[in-house]
Amino acid sequence: MSDSKSGSYKLAGVDVEAGYKSFDLIKNHLEKTRRAGSIGEAGGFGGLFEPDLRGMKRPVAVSGTDGVGTKLKIAFMMDKHDTIGIDCVAMCVNDIICAGAQPAFFLDYIAMGRNIPERTERIVAGVAEGCIQAGCALVGGEMAEHPGLMPDDEYDIAGFSVGFVDHDSMIDGKTIVPGDAIIGLASSGLHSNGYTLVRKILFAGDCDLEARVPDFGCTLGEELLRPTRIYVNAIMGLATKFRGKIKGICNITGGGFYENIPRMLPDGIRAGINAAGIPALPVFSMLAKMGAIPQRDMYATFNMGVGMAIAVAADAADAMIAELRSMGEKPIVLGTCEQGEKGVDLIW
Repeated sequence: MSDSKSGSYKLAGVDVEAGYKSFDLIKNHLEKTRRAGSIGEAGGFGGLFEPDLRGMKRPVAVSGTDGVGTKLKIAFMMDKHDTIGIDCVAMCVNDIICAGAQPAFFLDYIAMGRNIPERTERIVAGVAEGCIQAGCALVGGEMAEHPGLMPDDEYDIAGFSVGFVDHDSMIDGKTIVPGDAIIGLASSGLHSNGYTLVRKILFAGDCDLEARVPDFGCTLGEELLRPTRIYVNAIMGLATKFRGKIKGICNITGGGFYENIPRMLPDGIRAGINAAGIPALPVFSMLAKMGAIPQRDMYATFNMGVGMAIAVAADAADAMIAELRSMGEKPIVLGTCEQGEKGVDLIW
């Protein structure tokens, strides 16, 4: 415990001793994420990581940063904070792998009205679990109390991650041509997008987060807090085995299909998506019905059951699907790439 104590600062709303206690509680979670390249000890001013770039002729660092957004409101309402960190990691590393980069390290930033050490530990435990799933090291972070700026019982979390890829192995969509197939990887549900609309739909009237929903196999609150899937192992395993056959990758987040799929396409290529072939997840059916949300708006807001879309060479699609299934994934043929103005057509 540090000797840095300030009764005046504590009276103003910042409890530095709670910060020290939080750090003591989270150190073991950081240790769980150590991997090759992890150097230094927790508590330094900068997070240290020594990348092994041997074998890369022209290494490229790929970075990603994001937060969890208003999904946090559900965590506050349920007082459940152990999975939000997984979401934060997922939102960053799932972007990095779209370039074919292996995530190497991660940092988080947690701003809170009041530092409650036990709650902070639960948050960071989730971050560590996400890092373990992504194969990256949690090399540092920051906790900041903001009394007067945020309510005591609320916080915000954001993250930042860096990965590495050889320049010649980067996936950038430039080689996509008409006839290439698009494979979809299943999402776990809402992931971490569209929660402003979710809350408007569900909380317009009385909504019981503790109510068990048979179609979900859990309570409503548990479904809404179901963590975002992390696709690192699936994508990196596929990229290793099918070098050059993966042409583009799209993380379907906010903006749904209409905003995200075109981001992996070059000019002159349009994606034709077989929306009718996507297995329906009950949570999306419920939201569409309760909110009377038009079909197009659903696909322009949510992932609709597909968390990742991968553009691949047509002659490798079947083998890739088989490989993904061997990893425990549930891939589908989502559509094809066609000649036309860059964009997406959904076919029902």
